[in-house]
Amino acid sequence: MSNQDTDAHPRFAQALRELELEVPVRRFPDATRTAAEAAAAIGCDVSEIVKSLIFEADGAPVLVLMDGSSRVDVERVRQELGAESVKRAGADLVRETTGYAIGGVPPFGHATRTRVLADRRLLDHDVVWAAAGTPHTVFPLDPKTLIAHAGGALVDVRERTA
Repeated sequence: MSNQDTDAHPRFAQALRELELEVPVRRFPDATRTAAEAAAAIGCDVSEIVKSLIFEADGAPVLVLMDGSSRVDVERVRQELGAESVKRAGADLVRETTGYAIGGVPPFGHATRTRVLADRRLLDHDVVWAAAGTPHTVFPLDPKTLIAHAGGALVDVRERTA
């Protein structure tokens, strides 16, 4: 049994096996729910953290993968999707859609199939870190592979800084 089986959420460990991905899953005693907490625990830059965020676009869930140092521009997501309205999903919709609680949502291995938008800035790094299904676990992967396994469309949906 690998550490990805013992440390990752069982659903996510199963997804890794199905995808034949061998990645080291790291468990931390303190929660890594936020990008800043995860970056501090790992010892990497906050921009190397992948945030897996669920939004609701015209009533349908959408996953947005964003680097940890950026914020999602909801208007840009709306335009990208051609939706009438987009808003952050509540905790119940996040769990129903992904099978995971906020703070531990991985980029793939979800309970349902969901449209995925991946911000291009993730490609700025050789390796990024994402949640492994719990607020205490993370795993590294190159961003192209991560986005491919998530089924993500590359977009530019981060807030622009002034």
